[in-house]
Amino acid sequence: MSHQSAAKLWGLEIPLQKPDGRVHLIAGTGSAVRNRADRYVHRLPLIPQEVTRLDEFPVTTPARTWRDLAAVLQEPALLAITDQLLVRLCTQRDLAAQLACRSSGRGSARARAVLSLGDRRAGSPMESVLRWLIHEAGFPAPVLQHVVTDAAGGFLAQVDLAWPGQRVLVEFDGDVHRERDVFVRDLRRQNRLVAQEWIVLRFSSADVLGRPDEMLAEIRAALRR
Repeated sequence: MSHQSAAKLWGLEIPLQKPDGRVHLIAGTGSAVRNRADRYVHRLPLIPQEVTRLDEFPVTTPARTWRDLAAVLQEPALLAITDQLLVRLCTQRDLAAQLACRSSGRGSARARAVLSLGDRRAGSPMESVLRWLIHEAGFPAPVLQHVVTDAAGGFLAQVDLAWPGQRVLVEFDGDVHRERDVFVRDLRRQNRLVAQEWIVLRFSSADVLGRPDEMLAEIRAALRR
């Protein structure tokens, strides 16, 4: 098992992509295994060290899964996978070594572009997508999970993305932020940050997916102020 199926077994969430319901497999060039309605067969070279077993299934290792996904995912989704892998399954050195094994071919440029941006502090896959858009727009790199303090050094909040020099922060609000208790805490937290003269921008998936240009324009204007 490989690609999207291996990612699922490893507990990785792929944003911006609907599951196609098929099992993704790697088979050698001489194999008789063919595509069917329930499976997609990738004809790729594979060495024994790139295969392990998980839940009794033979599956590509996390690093090999990442390299395979680089060939089929766009950069925002691949960055989300990279961030998740760095939390518990791989180091950047592991991914760099896998890329060195297949340094050319489909997805190599994408993997190279994303690898240097991978960060285990990312809070969610959609937050990673937002970070890629910020990177592509040419903004300075934000600080992830920045701790904001008051004038006396007391803790105020830990925020998703921040530019401390400009006192600008960006939060990605997933579905959990619609829950009443979370919503109330968010409002109180936002008031504390604004009182400390931070510019607070909050976005949802509707902004990231539906109005990215307007969202980036708002961030750009805040950084200029």
